[in-house]
Amino acid sequence: MTVEEYNKSIDQCADGVFRFILKNIRDEDKARDIVQDAFEKMWRRAGHVEYQKAKSYLFTTAYHTMIDFIRQDSHMVGLEIEDTPDPDFHENSYSDLGEILNEALGKLPEIQRSVVMLRDYEGYSYREIGDITRLNESQVKVYIYRARMFLKNYIGKLENVL
Repeated sequence: MTVEEYNKSIDQCADGVFRFILKNIRDEDKARDIVQDAFEKMWRRAGHVEYQKAKSYLFTTAYHTMIDFIRQDSHMVGLEIEDTPDPDFHENSYSDLGEILNEALGKLPEIQRSVVMLRDYEGYSYREIGDITRLNESQVKVYIYRARMFLKNYIGKLENVL
């Protein structure tokens, strides 16, 4: 990959990779760091990465960097995530469907959230998601199905939301 191709791929993919990472970890500064690491890794391997596969390489690298970050962060902090209900949450208290969807996505296990976002937000095929996450296509389909069922049950009927 040439310098021009590298710069072009960064221009084309930066926003999508950042959105994907940010939706998963919900910390803008950490998301920027992870995306920057992915860009740096691609730069170091620019001679081995084909321009046509730059987008996939960036998403894959960013995804695995994010997983490493989450693992490292959980070891350093030593906190366990509790699934306690929010005392300020009241049914029908949301007025924005996007806010409800973000809340629901936040309740998904990390792998389900990642595959659903790669499929529905970024438009990757099952095979491409499998390559990025190192899962086989069947596992990807199962995780997406489970995530969508959870989202459907969490959000409920649209009449109840509006």
